[in-house]
Amino acid sequence: MARKLFGTDGVRGVAGEKLTAELALGLGRAVTLEAAAQRPQVLVIRDTRESGEMLEAALAAGVTSAGGDVLLGGILPTPAAPLLVRRYGFDVAAVISASHNPFRDNGIKFFGADGMKLSDATELAIERRLEEPVAAPAAIGRVRTLHGTLEDYLRELHTRFAALGLDGLDVLLDCANGATFRAAPEIFRRLGATVTVVAHEPDGRNINEGCGSTHVDALATRVVAGGHDLGFAFDGDGDRVLAADRNGRVVDGDELIALVATHLHAGGRLGGGVAVTVMTNYGFHHAMRDAAVDVAVTSVGDRYVLEELKRSGWRLGGEQSGHIIDMEFVPSGDGIASALLTLEALDGRDLAGQQAMRKLPQRLVNVPVPDRDAAMADPALADAIAAEDADLEGRGRVLVRPSGTEQLVRVMVEAPTQDETDAVCARLVAVVERSA
Repeated sequence: MARKLFGTDGVRGVAGEKLTAELALGLGRAVTLEAAAQRPQVLVIRDTRESGEMLEAALAAGVTSAGGDVLLGGILPTPAAPLLVRRYGFDVAAVISASHNPFRDNGIKFFGADGMKLSDATELAIERRLEEPVAAPAAIGRVRTLHGTLEDYLRELHTRFAALGLDGLDVLLDCANGATFRAAPEIFRRLGATVTVVAHEPDGRNINEGCGSTHVDALATRVVAGGHDLGFAFDGDGDRVLAADRNGRVVDGDELIALVATHLHAGGRLGGGVAVTVMTNYGFHHAMRDAAVDVAVTSVGDRYVLEELKRSGWRLGGEQSGHIIDMEFVPSGDGIASALLTLEALDGRDLAGQQAMRKLPQRLVNVPVPDRDAAMADPALADAIAAEDADLEGRGRVLVRPSGTEQLVRVMVEAPTQDETDAVCARLVAVVERSA
């Protein structure tokens, strides 16, 4: 049975419409009843959206109405949840955030006592509990504020990167008016960097608005204008990061992962290979092959990267969008830790002088169709994909897939030159349009 509410990153939707206080209350009750502990201890943190307070209160009401206790951790980056749930031995952590989405959206995602996102099976069980009659609890839980959570998170970062001296580094940080607005500049300053911060004045509605990792070109422009050594842009909940070098070149997640992977591999600390998604640039695979690093490919979504890392026992994985998971620190994307890991890999070198991989030209076209499944089932499309794939074998690749949420077929092509990339993409788009 498929899940109806949970997606690849929790339950998400427009706050007050799809994601209502009633739904948040029900989710709080359901996750508490599903927990194995007799009186579950549930950590709740959130980002800076104005709807976060409403959903926090509703979620807490649901937990306590089912006999659990709520620990309010306040505004923190998402990766603080798995760190703190393990540090304090809590049973569940809930994060109220819609990541890089606009402020009107919000979401709720859960982590278990092991710091991992809940499994598909557990999320399905939570959905089923939402349909059960509400029974009177044996006891009512309590709500209390958990003080010092920001310092706890900073301490974990500082302990991990204590050997990373950033004296003399001039860095620009874009905090997306989101959950990193206090933590990111503080840890960089503690490690010795000269820090300039933008998008660090959240008002509940300006999260991700023209800033952060979804608008990284703005960061790149500011890095050059300000004469900074480099810059990092986080997203609203702080689980992803992109970079820009001193020349204004944007460095995406693929390149950051390649840089870190080769660094860890050279030091014998990679632990095997690296896990990435089907959207990862083909140039990444060339670079890892040259570095003798194994690569596992997963579906789109950091939860699938995490599942592969758990299965293989590897340390590092991530996505082009800037989700980077270092299992030795936390089993979640952590934008701040990933930025520091990038600087660790650079070891004092200039980001502008590094090229851990050569990106192949890429073209992505979203083709509107009446029925995405029918379009994908057309034998003519399958034949066209096979023919183009065969022609690009060893030089590039083709990826044609249906959107998970819209009536679209996404056509992506990577080839050695932009002209060839555009030509192959145009031919496949034409076949998709005829299939529709």
